[in-house]
Amino acid sequence: MTDRRLAIDAWESLFRAQHEVFGDINEDFDDDTLSQAEYDVLLTVTRADDLTARLRDVTANMLISQPSVSRLVDRMVARGLLTKCADPEDGRGSLVRATEAGASLFRRIASAHGKAIAERMSLLTDDELAQLRELTSKLRKKQPSC
Repeated sequence: MTDRRLAIDAWESLFRAQHEVFGDINEDFDDDTLSQAEYDVLLTVTRADDLTARLRDVTANMLISQPSVSRLVDRMVARGLLTKCADPEDGRGSLVRATEAGASLFRRIASAHGKAIAERMSLLTDDELAQLRELTSKLRKKQPSC
């Protein structure tokens, strides 16, 4: 059985570290150019084949509700960063695709953002980074119910 106090202390430390690191690297985003949420959408879309992803996959990678993602995507379409069309394999779904302007803006911001993340994370060794990745992946897996 896990030590309850240790678990709470570890959680608080993880939460505070995430909050502080996020605060530091959030300066990479300017809502007039590209917000953090828009960056997250473009991250998912630009990693997909042909710069195209199902809207449900975008939603699954976001930390906001499905209606909020849909409104965000619609705003990005209006700004010319994405296109949106019906998913031919799922009549209820949609596909979103990065436009050249969206992909270009993403690449420009991703370069600076990646550098900021690497600088902030350079406090850890490569072995510690690998361990952190393993531990956080383990925490993200759902535990079976009793």
